[in-house]
Amino acid sequence: MPQDRRWVTVDASGQVLGRLATRVAHVLRGKDLPTYAPNVDNGAGVIILNAAKIRLTGRKLEQKFYYRHSGYPGGLRKTRLDDMLAARPEDVIRHAVRGMLPKNALGRRALKRLRVYAGAEHTHHAQRPDTIEVGA
Repeated sequence: MPQDRRWVTVDASGQVLGRLATRVAHVLRGKDLPTYAPNVDNGAGVIILNAAKIRLTGRKLEQKFYYRHSGYPGGLRKTRLDDMLAARPEDVIRHAVRGMLPKNALGRRALKRLRVYAGAEHTHHAQRPDTIEVGA
């Protein structure tokens, strides 16, 4: 684990959810570095700002659902994307990025370095994060 891990900030306002999540997962894994190795965790920490201003294509706001189960019979609960975006916009981005990371210890460790905020303010100034552009 590198002691001098870099941190980057990403502005999510106006960005498409899937394209943003793909780029963030890429940076979390360290695939943008020349020292990338699939068995080494050397990715950057990512701070996502303005999660509430994310953009979605198509009719996903009405048609996409998030499912969870309590473990009890009949315990399936579903939440529409527009409800989730209104209540917890951070969880929408975290869920999308989590699905694009590997399903093993490296993916779980990378997800711990993801910080998502609904607004434009964050508390990670001590990490001196760089700003990266995700694309248009």
